[in-house]
Amino acid sequence: MERIRKGDEVIVITGKDKGKRGVVLTLVGTTRVMVEGVNIVKKHTRPNPMKNVTGGIADKTMSMDRSNVMLFDPATGKGGRIQIKDVDGKRSRVFKVNGNLVGQSAGKPAKPAKASAKAKQKAAGG
Repeated sequence: MERIRKGDEVIVITGKDKGKRGVVLTLVGTTRVMVEGVNIVKKHTRPNPMKNVTGGIADKTMSMDRSNVMLFDPATGKGGRIQIKDVDGKRSRVFKVNGNLVGQSAGKPAKPAKASAKAKQKAAGG
């Protein structure tokens, strides 16, 4: 399970855009992400009348390494580490600092995973 997915709100933790927040537009390969409004570069293009391309300077969003961003935690207002836990029988991403599910509103902590019938029997000594 990927810790950072398309559509997640992230905050940049290092580099020239440190502190900026944005939404993940795409995942590029296994180690890079493109974040909206972050790591914008100038792209110089030559005019090409055969393809109806006008020349000039255009802004372009470039990918950045996944290790340079953290998921934004709305409850704390800064980046947070996450872990993957079983919640209601499904694997979910959970913030380590407060136990909130990723993408959930700030005030609701994650429910603890329910013990299975075999685990209950084992705990009861059977």
